[in-house]
Amino acid sequence: MTKYIFVVGGVMSGVGKGIAAASIGKILQAKGFSVTALKIDPYVNVDAGTMNPTEHGEVFVLDDGMECDQDMGNYERFLNCDLTRANYMTTGSVYQAVINRERNLGYGGKFVSVVPYIPMEVIDRIDKAALKNKAQVVVAEIGGTVGEYENILFLEAVRMLKVKKPADVILVLVSFVPALGAGGTELKTKPTQHAVRAVESVGLHPDIILARAHAPLDKKRKEKIAFHCSVPEEAVISAPDVASIYEVPVNFEKDNLSGVILNKLKLQPRKKDLRDWQGLVRVIRRAEKPVKIAIVGKYFGAGDFILEDSYISVIEALKHAIYFFKRKPQLEWLSSEAFEKNPAELKKLRAYDGVVIPGGFGSRGVEGKIAAIRYVREKKIPYFGLCYGMQLAVAEFSRSVLGLKKANTSEVNPQTPHPVIDILPEQKKNISEKNLGGTMRLGAYPAVLKKGTIAYESYKEHLISERHRHRYEVNPVYVEKLEKAGMIFSGFSSDRRLMEIMELPKSKHPFFLGTQFHPEFKSRPLKPHPLFREFIRAAINKRI
Repeated sequence: MTKYIFVVGGVMSGVGKGIAAASIGKILQAKGFSVTALKIDPYVNVDAGTMNPTEHGEVFVLDDGMECDQDMGNYERFLNCDLTRANYMTTGSVYQAVINRERNLGYGGKFVSVVPYIPMEVIDRIDKAALKNKAQVVVAEIGGTVGEYENILFLEAVRMLKVKKPADVILVLVSFVPALGAGGTELKTKPTQHAVRAVESVGLHPDIILARAHAPLDKKRKEKIAFHCSVPEEAVISAPDVASIYEVPVNFEKDNLSGVILNKLKLQPRKKDLRDWQGLVRVIRRAEKPVKIAIVGKYFGAGDFILEDSYISVIEALKHAIYFFKRKPQLEWLSSEAFEKNPAELKKLRAYDGVVIPGGFGSRGVEGKIAAIRYVREKKIPYFGLCYGMQLAVAEFSRSVLGLKKANTSEVNPQTPHPVIDILPEQKKNISEKNLGGTMRLGAYPAVLKKGTIAYESYKEHLISERHRHRYEVNPVYVEKLEKAGMIFSGFSSDRRLMEIMELPKSKHPFFLGTQFHPEFKSRPLKPHPLFREFIRAAINKRI
């Protein structure tokens, strides 16, 4: 019988529910159980595709093209699995499904009320995800904070499921424990007590409390939370700040979290453990030799508050590859707009072992990115361009090498005389200005690799599959000219219509490569993506 673990947040947002949910899944995997993870977002948005990354963070893309919350990336990375759209839901998608069913007489003419039909749709989706993933345990994170209006119907779904299956459902509250006093040494439990009252107001009670704080919880604080919140002391788990998110599962096991969960769900552990994961954590803690990588982007200005969240998968993929070589990541953010305002700033790029330009949209900071690309190409600094980073590399090469001075992407300049990056005619018919959600090339597509190239040597495969999220492509009209000038398209669609990977030969540059897809979405902590791995290898060789 399927077991359900629901993870909710208390006191404030941003307490780390996603990492907590992913870590719970990881430690249960290590005990031998098949686990899947779901994210329930309390947004009216049908998916995350139209959300601004500076407001909501990165839009993560699944193999099936689902645009979803960045926590889905954490689930895939921690559980080492590929999830589907069945593992993600929003308020908008749930209501849309119920309304569509009502319009099609799916309820047989009944009066369709919010309760119980919305919570029932939520439960049905959770069960379908468990079935699709053949999961013994489902870990479902409910977005937002308890006490908010937006997630109350999802909590009602938990209540209904717990009434129906009391022995198979547990609720985990991730609650912030603030610190007061000189030096922030006095941890205060009162906000957690209020958070538990908020949970109780909707007919639930937490089975486990993960106490998020800047430092480990002492016995006194655990006793206090246990007494005032009516949970056993062993069910109060310390969740202190850590240097790396990959330490969290190991930290949880110090307080025997898996033992508490398995006991409550009446499950017996199998013979598996966290040895590989603990090995990763040892590498992270002991690494000393740095690899210094510059990430050049546009979300680094004074008003851009969500900096790392905008590129979280890129950051983690770089870390995975650097940990592979037992090195220490030193990632730094450079604003492309600074290069536009003062070209002399480009000299700063010499201090880095490698440069990455990640994906993005729009014209902001584009000329600064193109200037940076030209600089690292000419100075032979390892370069990795992701999606937009590849497109702009093609534009720069067209300008500097082909002599097409006004070459550009038509996304930035629709009137450019040389649209080396453009929307292909067959794609234009799919785009309506009034309904842009889900109109990009989304999800996994195959690509054929050319032998004797960096790409082929990295993957060691002839056919690959990678995830996409873009509208614009390398214009086929210019491909032959670019190749004659020395650019190699080492990955392409089976009909050679779409260019997937661009690179320069190693004889001309140690590593200059761009992908139309987003390889960062498929990188894992214990299995870094091959292109990120080879980029970091080149960066380390530069330092040597």
